[in-house]
Amino acid sequence: MGRRQRGPTTKGSQGYNRNNSEDFLSKNALKTDVWVTESGLQCEVIDASDSEEKPLIHQAVRVHQRITLIDGSIIDDTYKQAVPAEFLLEEAIPGYQEGLLMMTLDSRYRFFIPSDLAWGKRGAGKKIGPYAALIIDVRLLHIA
Repeated sequence: MGRRQRGPTTKGSQGYNRNNSEDFLSKNALKTDVWVTESGLQCEVIDASDSEEKPLIHQAVRVHQRITLIDGSIIDDTYKQAVPAEFLLEEAIPGYQEGLLMMTLDSRYRFFIPSDLAWGKRGAGKKIGPYAALIIDVRLLHIA
């Protein structure tokens, strides 16, 4: 019997993204400053705050965020644009929701989001391919 083919491995393809995302997340989970939740979301505290205020799922948040793919491709960077993003927490992808719900006001975290907690098989537009993991560096600025 021959080896089983894993599918196409061209950059941006399902097989390529899935394999690279799984490899990246497996290695990243071994870092001492990263912890992994039950769902598979990986988290790192960059800057803790003294606040005890955390958002609830039905609230709106204002954040600075840098969203990248694991290869460093930038999807969004409000730090650079100097204009925070505002959205209802319940409208965010599942991994981002889970992470933001753990954060306290004015803290800064980095989330490593597996594709099944992000856009999964369908991807999102031309920037986020199928099965792509995301990295989100976020500072929680305001809860409404």
